[in-house]
Amino acid sequence: MFARKFRLALLLPVALLLTASLVIRAEEGMWTFDNPPLKQLKAKYDFTPTQAWLDHVRLSSVRLNDGGSGSFVSPDGLLLTNHHVARGQLQKNSTAEHDYIRDGFLAATSDQEMKSPDLEVNVLVGMQDVTSRVQGAAKGISDDAAALRAREAVIAAIEKESKDKTGFRSDVVSFYNGGEYWLYQYKAYTDVRLVFAPEQQAAFYGGDPDNFTYPRYDLDMALFRVYENGKPLHCDNYLKWSAKGADRGELIFIPGNPGSTERQDTVAQLLMQRDVIGPAMTEYLERRITTAQAFATQGTEQARLVGSTIFGLQNSLKVYLGRADALADKVVLAKKQAEEDDFRSKVAANPEWQKAYGDAWDTIARVEELAKPEIKLQIFHRTDSQLFGIALQIVQYVTEINKPDGERLPQFHEAGLGSLKYRLLSPAKISTTTEKLFMAAALKLNKEKLGDSDPYLHAILQGGDVDKTVNALVDETKLTDPAFRKALLDGGEAAVAASTDPMIVAARRVDPIVRATNRRMRDTIASVITPAGEKLGKARFLAYGKNAYPDATFTLRLSYGSVAGYPYNGTIAPPFTTFWGLYDRAASFGNRPPFDLTPRQAAARDKLALATPLDFASTGDIIGGNSGSPVINREAELVGLIFDGNIESLAGDFVYDGTRNRAVAVHSAGMIEGMRKFYGANALADELEGKK
Repeated sequence: MFARKFRLALLLPVALLLTASLVIRAEEGMWTFDNPPLKQLKAKYDFTPTQAWLDHVRLSSVRLNDGGSGSFVSPDGLLLTNHHVARGQLQKNSTAEHDYIRDGFLAATSDQEMKSPDLEVNVLVGMQDVTSRVQGAAKGISDDAAALRAREAVIAAIEKESKDKTGFRSDVVSFYNGGEYWLYQYKAYTDVRLVFAPEQQAAFYGGDPDNFTYPRYDLDMALFRVYENGKPLHCDNYLKWSAKGADRGELIFIPGNPGSTERQDTVAQLLMQRDVIGPAMTEYLERRITTAQAFATQGTEQARLVGSTIFGLQNSLKVYLGRADALADKVVLAKKQAEEDDFRSKVAANPEWQKAYGDAWDTIARVEELAKPEIKLQIFHRTDSQLFGIALQIVQYVTEINKPDGERLPQFHEAGLGSLKYRLLSPAKISTTTEKLFMAAALKLNKEKLGDSDPYLHAILQGGDVDKTVNALVDETKLTDPAFRKALLDGGEAAVAASTDPMIVAARRVDPIVRATNRRMRDTIASVITPAGEKLGKARFLAYGKNAYPDATFTLRLSYGSVAGYPYNGTIAPPFTTFWGLYDRAASFGNRPPFDLTPRQAAARDKLALATPLDFASTGDIIGGNSGSPVINREAELVGLIFDGNIESLAGDFVYDGTRNRAVAVHSAGMIEGMRKFYGANALADELEGKK
C-alpha cells in the first residue's frame, strides 16, 4: 500500500547528490496546478499541456477524506480509487455475517450500491492566491504569538467569506514554508456509494512481505458512485479509459493529493524527526500493533474487528522505519546539508537578503530545541478511543462555536464545520470491545512513559485502575448513538455542561489540559516557526525563482514521468507484470498465504488472457496520499491506478532519486480483465470502457 515506508537502499554516490543541490531534475516534483512543470515537460517530452487540459484533469480528480485520492471515470459519477483507500468504508459496512474486506463486493444493480457511512469526496473547483492578505495581517505586530493569532484570524475570515459566497468547502493552505498562501475551494459530496471491490487477498496480494516491493501482482482497486440529490452525479469532466494503457517509456501523469513531505525542511527540523519524533512514534506503533495482534488470535470475529487497524498500523510503522533509514543514511543527510549550505550561501551573498532572511535557519534550530520536551506529550497523550475523541470534540465544539471565528481553534473554523459535523454524526457502528482494548493499552503506555502524576492521565483515571476505569467509561457512555451526539451538539454548552455521560465528563476534565498544551505549542513554537518559515519561502523565491514545487500538503498536485523498470537485486525489474506472473508467484510459494490465490483467481485461470499487464512501474514522484491517484497519458486517458511505491522510493519524504524511485500502479487493461474474468462485472467494465 503506498505511503507506507519499509527499508531504504539509496545507491547514488555522494558526489552526484551533492552536485545536484537544489536543481530540480526532470520527473521530480509534486507540482501545483497553478504552476505546472511546463519547461521540464517541453524539454524532455516535447509536450505542453494546455490550460483546458489542466482544468479537465483537475476537475476529474478527487480527494477522499479517508486519506487518499481518486478520479471520476464515467459521466455517471463512477469514482475509481484503491481497495486500501476504500477499506475503511468496507470495514464500517461489514458484519460477522458479511465481511466485505475478506469477500469483496459487487453491486449487480444500482439499487444494490452500498452507502458509505461517512465518506466525503472533494473536487478542487477554485484556487486564489491570498498570500499578501495573510502575510499582511501580521505586519507591524512585534509579539510572535499576537502575530500568529492575526494570521489565524485572517485565514478564518478568508475561508468564511468564500464559504458564505460560494457554498464550497474553503481551505487556506500554506506552500513554500509560508512563502505563499492559497485559498482552495472544493465542491464536496457526501452521498458516495460502493459499487465494486475485490477481495482483500486479490487487492493486497503478497501481503506485508510484498508491500513496498516490485514486481507486484495486486488488483488494488475499488469503485464508488457519487450521487447528488439522490441521483448519480453527471460528470462533464471524467477520465476516459485507455484499453491498451501506456507503453514502455511513454510519458504519464499522476494527478493526486500527496499527503506530506519534508523536502524543504531545514536540517535542524530533519534531525528532530530522526532523533525525537521518529523513535517515539515507532515505540508507540509497535506497542499498539502487539496489542491488536494478540487480540486477533482470540478468534475469527476478533481478527475481523482489528484487521483494518493492524493493516493501518503496520503500514504506519513502516513509514517511520523508512524515515529512520533515510535519515540515518549519510548520503541523504549530506544531500540535505548541501542544499541548505547552497541556499544559505546565496542569501549571505546579498546583504539585503541576509539582513531580511539570514536568521531564519538559526531561529528554527533554536525553536526545535524548545519543542523537544513537548513532543513526548504530543505523542503519548493519546487514548486511541474513537468514543473519547468524539467526546472531546463535542466538548470543544460547543465552546468554540460561540467565539468569533478568527479566535477559534483551527479545526472549528466556520468554513469547516459542515465536514466536521458529518464525521461526528457518522452512523458507523463503534465496537465497544475494541474501544476498551485500545483505550486501556494507550493509557497504560501513557502511564509507563509519563508517570502516574501526568495531568492528562490523572484527568481521565482520577487515581483509579486503568482497566476498571476504561470499562466503566465505555460501558456507560451513550456516545455510540449518533442521535445522542446530535442532541449534545444541538443543546450547546448548557447540554454538555449538564451531561453526566462518563465520556463527556472525562473529556471536560481533559479539555483544559489539551488546550494548555496546544497553547504552549502555538505561542512558543508555531508562532516563531511560522514567520521564520515565511522568510525562507520568500528567500527561496529570490534565490531560485519559482522553478520549484512546494512540499506536499494533501492538496491536488501533478506529477509526471515515464513507464520504466529499474535495476534491483543485481538484475532488472520489468516495467510491467502480467497475470502469468501472478500464477507463477502463487505456484512458487505452494499457494500458501500470503501468496495464495483466491477461489475466483484459481477458477478463472483458463479464461484469462494471461499476457495482459496487471501492474506497472513509472518514474512518477509520489508519496502518501497519492494512493488511488489515476495515471493518465497525454490525451488525459486513464492508463493506470497508483497503489504503492517501491522500496527504493522510501526516502521520498526527503529526496527524490529518479534512477530508482518507482511509483507502482494497477494497469488499466489488468483492471478490466480482472473485473470481467474474475468477477463477471461486465456491465461495470462496459461503463468504464465507454461501451454502456
